[in-house]
Amino acid sequence: MLANFSMKKLRIAVLFGGRSGEHDVSLMSARSVLAALDAERYEVIQIGITLDGDWLTGANTLKAFEKGNIKNLDRVVPPSEPSHQSLYIVRSTKMGDKLETLAGVDVFFPVLHGPFGEDGTMQGLFELADVAYVGAGVAGSSVGMDKGIFKDVMLANNIPIVASLLVLRSEIENDMNTVIDKAEKMGTYPFFAKPANLGSSVGISKCNSRSDLAEGLMEAARYDRRLIIERGVGNAREVEVSVLGNEDPQTSVCGEILPSREFYSYESKYVDGTSGLIIPAQLPDEVTSKIREYAVCAYKAIDCAGMARADFFVENNTHRIYLNELNTLPGFTSISMYPKLWQASGLTYPQLVDRLIELALERKQQRDHTEHRRTA
Repeated sequence: MLANFSMKKLRIAVLFGGRSGEHDVSLMSARSVLAALDAERYEVIQIGITLDGDWLTGANTLKAFEKGNIKNLDRVVPPSEPSHQSLYIVRSTKMGDKLETLAGVDVFFPVLHGPFGEDGTMQGLFELADVAYVGAGVAGSSVGMDKGIFKDVMLANNIPIVASLLVLRSEIENDMNTVIDKAEKMGTYPFFAKPANLGSSVGISKCNSRSDLAEGLMEAARYDRRLIIERGVGNAREVEVSVLGNEDPQTSVCGEILPSREFYSYESKYVDGTSGLIIPAQLPDEVTSKIREYAVCAYKAIDCAGMARADFFVENNTHRIYLNELNTLPGFTSISMYPKLWQASGLTYPQLVDRLIELALERKQQRDHTEHRRTA
């Protein structure tokens, strides 16, 4: 634990909502995170970000976002300079808008999933302001978010992945048949069509035919200009492991997903919550050990920090392992796998949140040791 961590009450700014298709998931995650923050240890500022990108705060900000009634909230100006790290509220006066200092912040806790929150853009803002924040940095966030680049990095590090094809939205708009012809050279159906930069299974379709794939690509193209066509892994189990730490990451026990639908869709994750979870996953010890090893290797390969959830496929007959993705800001809802796996590993939800804040402060201390000016 960091020195003096418990000697003062820390001011934590929890950010939720955001401009992505995972806006509603973020609100669900934020409710659980806010409930876990100990009022004796933390002073919490709730900041909601609208789908248009406006930063808002006020009394019961999360509840206002959940009800869609945000008219009484105040606009917030985020910090962007190391010399001005406070949050500011915009007040309307007869003389025009006026900035008033809201508060300084010890740690920013983004509970933002998808683009403009999990992809390195928000992390870049935090870096410019030189503030402490929970989670991966710019590089780890952006590479973890981009499925195409992530797969290339995994191949370079000898981590097995599922065969896939990266295509552009313009390609499918200009010549869908040629794109599908290329995809079919990877193997037989089913394929999965995915936005390259999104999570929570938003925009993902399982495709069992050419017509399915065409429809799936059009659906994925709603959310991104870069798309992934991925070969389905037959007779496989979906296994996940949680990773926690900075330079010495630790892994949780493994857990298995039992999807209630054709695949682990958005609805089965967040709407009906009907998918089953087996914790720990019933796999041979050597398989789970290898999964955890791959998870740490992938985590370090993209310079991840704070947390990530690593998602794998494991073939039933061969126990062959494929890494699917590394989610650098995984879901934190009451039914999410990331906190459940840590709970099964002996770390409660509040302890997990405490540890993430510690890791954010630790990472900030490491950045402070880096010189940015050339000295004689």
